[in-house]
Amino acid sequence: MDIADLQKLAQRTRSEREISVALIFASCLLGLFLFIPLGQKKSFAPAAVATSTTPDAFASIPLEANAAIVYDLATGKTLYAKNADAQLPLASLTKLLTIYAALGELSPRTPITIPAAATHLDTPRAFSAGQTFALSDLARLTLTASLNDGAAAIAIATADRENRSQSDMLASAAAALGLSQTYAVNGSGLDVNTEISGGYGSARDLARLAGALVARAPTIAEATTQSFARAVSKNGVQFSVKNTDPIITTIPRLLLSKTGYTDLAGGNLALIFDSGIEHPIAIVVLGSSQKARFTDGTALVAATLAHFAGIASL
Repeated sequence: MDIADLQKLAQRTRSEREISVALIFASCLLGLFLFIPLGQKKSFAPAAVATSTTPDAFASIPLEANAAIVYDLATGKTLYAKNADAQLPLASLTKLLTIYAALGELSPRTPITIPAAATHLDTPRAFSAGQTFALSDLARLTLTASLNDGAAAIAIATADRENRSQSDMLASAAAALGLSQTYAVNGSGLDVNTEISGGYGSARDLARLAGALVARAPTIAEATTQSFARAVSKNGVQFSVKNTDPIITTIPRLLLSKTGYTDLAGGNLALIFDSGIEHPIAIVVLGSSQKARFTDGTALVAATLAHFAGIASL
């Protein structure tokens, strides 16, 4: 037998040995399996379940408001809600719908004349009958100082252009945005009487409406974040009106602010601020008190910032 034959023999022997070892190992496994009685359940240690350790920044916020929401406009997610779908009186938050509806029908440069009827509405007012403004200028003044005469003039002009009633015009704008809880009977939001408000809606609807207005008219919305709004009428009269929201300087990257208060509604507030780069958050408070709407709003802003920072509170 030569060297080549010996090498072949050795290789065949190794292969046979490896096969034998594999068969023995398989036999042992089979025996172990058969040894376990049928029907006996093997116990396994439970798998670890991942749990979130991120604190809930909204867990213990004491709000006076009857309803509120923190709505992430970038993702469509609700970060906090309290009776967010309840239909409640809106007071001057109705003006957000009025301006949004007008900008959907009229050019920002459309001249709007103050009608005599608007000058007899409850305060706040700032204009005289016959004064004329570009829609964008009148909208900035109206939203910043919550002017009832300005809102009425805009609603009347828009309804006339559409050849329909104010309530139908406003209902059409709400429906276009899918605001199922929102409707208004006038453009200012003033109470019609002791039982009927000028406008109704939910905190969720108002968050979406405010976001839509910022998207449609960012420069008009920006005026509501300043201490004063200024404009010149077509008649050459200069106007400077003060913001009705005293907390605008305390909110970082504020994009919109709107206050509202009537006997039926109580204190309302709508805010939009940027929590990051192009990450707008809407906060709406309904049915609070005249003072507590601002503390409620401040608390929700702080909780939102804490939420994104991953901490319980600031």
